[in-house]
Amino acid sequence: MTFGIAGFGYAFGADQEVSEVAGQYVSDPERILRWGCQTFHRAAPSVTATALAAQAARDAVNRAGISLDSVDLLALAVSEIPEYLHWDSSAALARELGLGERQTMLLTEGCAAGVTGLGLLAGVFAVQPEIDTALFVAVNRVSEFHRNRMNVNNAVHSDGAVAVILRRGFPRNQWLSTEQFTDPELCEWFRCDYGGAIAPVPPPQWSSLIAEAGNERIHAHFDKNPRRLRQFLGLLSTRSFDVVDRACKRAGIGIDALTHLLYLNDSRDVIEDVARSVGIPLDRTNATVAARHGHMGAADQLTSLGLMLDAGEINPGDAVALSGTSIGMRWYCSLVRI
Repeated sequence: MTFGIAGFGYAFGADQEVSEVAGQYVSDPERILRWGCQTFHRAAPSVTATALAAQAARDAVNRAGISLDSVDLLALAVSEIPEYLHWDSSAALARELGLGERQTMLLTEGCAAGVTGLGLLAGVFAVQPEIDTALFVAVNRVSEFHRNRMNVNNAVHSDGAVAVILRRGFPRNQWLSTEQFTDPELCEWFRCDYGGAIAPVPPPQWSSLIAEAGNERIHAHFDKNPRRLRQFLGLLSTRSFDVVDRACKRAGIGIDALTHLLYLNDSRDVIEDVARSVGIPLDRTNATVAARHGHMGAADQLTSLGLMLDAGEINPGDAVALSGTSIGMRWYCSLVRI
């Protein structure tokens, strides 16, 4: 069973220069600027995640020269706060696209979902021979009421969506394997405290602009002990290597066969560290794309793959690792042969 990516589509919020607006989000903008992110995307208040996802989906369909009628399955990965609770975003996207009765799939594994979703869709292709074409969309639309896009972690959170056309038997951009694992002891990190069943509403006067930074929960977990934190940072690097190595073994290739690493849109330093651990030079990563687009959650790696293919930075025969970390805490990787 093989399938490949037959086309890409994109949708981004309006460009914002980090240097010009960081002071609106944090009191120490110089800290944000040190991450190296130059531009991020901020959607207008009226633009929903569903609207961004639909725009990317239509772009992918148009670029691939196919009809929406040929789509057998619609899968949606959502990495931010949904528009409503008890609401299926994949069904809402299908309605927005006018698909009618159709098989849909909703993925909510945070930033990982745009990469781990490839493995889940491989399962669909394997057990449903009637599925020939899947439309897979990953979208990130920050709710600024709930989260401060510059104070969640060490990345500038950005609004964007990517869509890919997955075709059974397509000879290029073929999925090879997916690997993932979690450390459940870290499941509280980066959670949104308000809006769920435990705390439906925030306390009076609360605002995401004054809320505790996401990294504070990490420091609290280690009792603000520098030695324990340094040990964990070393473990982060080891696990980032491990998940890529396991994906290679599952695909039956050596890790030295990899030509590119596309990590989540993190800082240049983090991307360089992870790439170095698997023997990939910085110029064969998505560090430049990350600096131009910010962290678009589940849309990061597939956006980088499509844009770098368009730019000729990735070529036929290359073996590309799409990897990262996400809520859970989850390490994940999918391999694609161009």
